[in-house]
Amino acid sequence: MSGITVFAARNILTMTRHKPEATHVAVRDGHILAVGSLEGVSGWGPYELDTSLQDKVLMPGFVEGHCHLPAGGIWRYTYTGYHDRIDPDGTHWDGIGTIEGVIARMKEQEAKLAADEPLIAWGFDPIFLGDRRPDRHDLDQVSPSRPIIMIHSNFHVLTVNTAALELANYSDDLDIEGIVRDEDGAPNGELQEMAAMFPVMRRANVDFRDLARYRPELLAFGKACKRAGVTTATDLFNSLPEEDLQTLLKVTAEPDFPARIVPALNSLSAPPDDIVARALELRNQSTAKLRLGQVKLMTDGSIQAFTGRLLSPGYYNGAPNGIWNIAPEQLDVLVEKLIAAGIHMHIHTNGDEATEVTLDAMEKALRVHNQPDHRHVLQHVQMANPAQFARMKALGLCANLFANHLFYFGDQHAAITMGPDRARRMNACRTALDLGVPLAIHSDAPVTPLGPLTTAWAAVNRLTGSGEVLGAAECITVAEALHAITLGAAYTLHLDDEIGSIEVGKRADFAVLDEDPTKVDPKALKDVPVWGTVLGGAVHPVG
Repeated sequence: MSGITVFAARNILTMTRHKPEATHVAVRDGHILAVGSLEGVSGWGPYELDTSLQDKVLMPGFVEGHCHLPAGGIWRYTYTGYHDRIDPDGTHWDGIGTIEGVIARMKEQEAKLAADEPLIAWGFDPIFLGDRRPDRHDLDQVSPSRPIIMIHSNFHVLTVNTAALELANYSDDLDIEGIVRDEDGAPNGELQEMAAMFPVMRRANVDFRDLARYRPELLAFGKACKRAGVTTATDLFNSLPEEDLQTLLKVTAEPDFPARIVPALNSLSAPPDDIVARALELRNQSTAKLRLGQVKLMTDGSIQAFTGRLLSPGYYNGAPNGIWNIAPEQLDVLVEKLIAAGIHMHIHTNGDEATEVTLDAMEKALRVHNQPDHRHVLQHVQMANPAQFARMKALGLCANLFANHLFYFGDQHAAITMGPDRARRMNACRTALDLGVPLAIHSDAPVTPLGPLTTAWAAVNRLTGSGEVLGAAECITVAEALHAITLGAAYTLHLDDEIGSIEVGKRADFAVLDEDPTKVDPKALKDVPVWGTVLGGAVHPVG
């Protein structure tokens, strides 16, 4: 048994009722031994007093309930997004607000590449760049011969150049849903959702697995977590082949790796029976810092890409309804098999039609298979209405809402995708809480930046990029938002018995902050500086 370390802090926000604040926390063997004053925690015997954090504020380590490991490795590609971003090393990247600016940055990068290397960019979103959506002809300006693939910020759409289309033999008569065509019927370079995207990616040797299957990329993700105060992070769409699993096991076991990872198996990667078998096999290989055995289902696409599935009246600008990544009848089969096997599910549902279809599938399966305390999670669930939240509560489901959308895409949702009425109830955190649905909120990094305090700020203030309040009736309090990024998210992962609060017996995971988020103006919540983290009692400063 190791010795006792007592951490002193300016304040400790425990997220518990019986001891909401403290000044000292005692840690032994990576777990919390006592919380209170120095006198109150010293009764367990001799201890070493650590004063390195005595001017800091400690909270439970933030839990990012929906993000992706490529948030670290994606920076090997060229960033062409609209919003300013900061990479895992702390480098600032300016956002780009014009098509011309996007092309200029890509030309600059193209000049540095080897002759046989494709150009890959990411973060792009045409919804910010005017009425015309860039196509293959725009990217042909960068290079007519080099394959160019530009990944949209939602990761549900690509824009590619003519050379990339030719590489995958995308002809005028090829019948794949999601290939957008010009007036003459030829592919225009925009590819929507998985069936249309993957053939081009395979031919260009672009594999999202490469962004999360090697040690340097995983270490970059760890850096991103540390900068955000995150000690537990999901990876909600991973095929987890054996070689990747072994790398994850090795890297997360390194003492200096600063985060606990919770991957969810990609349900599209194999037939349903094989997914069930693999998930059960993975569950038995979990470690303290790698939690395995959960599964991710992908129903529809992205609202801002117009591939999300909506109930009537559909898209505000008249765009056709979106694309199913799994047909509703196939979803019924998969959900039933996973529930029968007792496997925890995270189900991507952006549009309200996708939510409705998923609720129907869950209800059918749960009528047949009693699964107490299942906590299956609807992820994103951006357009759910009050009746759907009521059904979630009745079925025992959790909701993990994409609160960051309110800032990053809120203006566009009100003006283009949803219209003002439905945009005001997007990501309805208040409704979820009032109806008793267990709530988490998330970033979906790298879609938006990993940063739970920013996500909490978005849910509290619901400010758009232009500064408008989008649906004041759905604002939640700072206390509720902080719960959603700690205990709330931990609950959705079945980890609330280990993490999410600073109390006796739980893991000694802390976010180390320079200011107290409960004492700042709610509009400044996102600006609270993160000094670093503590994971299992090990201190990980950002610097």
